[in-house]
Amino acid sequence: MSLVFVSPELVVTAATDVAGISAAVHSAARTASASTTQLLAAAGDEVSTQIAALFSAHGQQFQALNAQAAAFSDQFHRTLSASANSYASAEAANTIQKDLLAVINAPSQALLGRTLIGNGANASTPGGRGGDGGLLWGNGGNGAAGAPG
Repeated sequence: MSLVFVSPELVVTAATDVAGISAAVHSAARTASASTTQLLAAAGDEVSTQIAALFSAHGQQFQALNAQAAAFSDQFHRTLSASANSYASAEAANTIQKDLLAVINAPSQALLGRTLIGNGANASTPGGRGGDGGLLWGNGGNGAAGAPG
């Protein structure tokens, strides 16, 4: 039993949202780039020149980190999109397998009341027995603990 449930449509929506947020953040950073990396000294003295250079260096470091963040978010977007495709493919393969088993098992189920291939269902009532496995391949279901009454 799988404990992970994924809706490929929701993953695609999340990937689109990530791309939109990333684009907005990077657009704002690009817009602020000139004003944060090329500061002019407030006055003609050495202190003002050094402070402007210090803040310009911080702005350049921010732009470098922002470029790394852009690369990370682009990779994250691609990974989310690829995972949505993978989940959709896995679901399609699972559906095909179930449909194929249904076709294979239909005649024996109709004639004998039992499948050819597949595991039996587990018992759900106390003391109940598990369902029969397939005639050719499959295990019987687990019985439930306890006795009725």
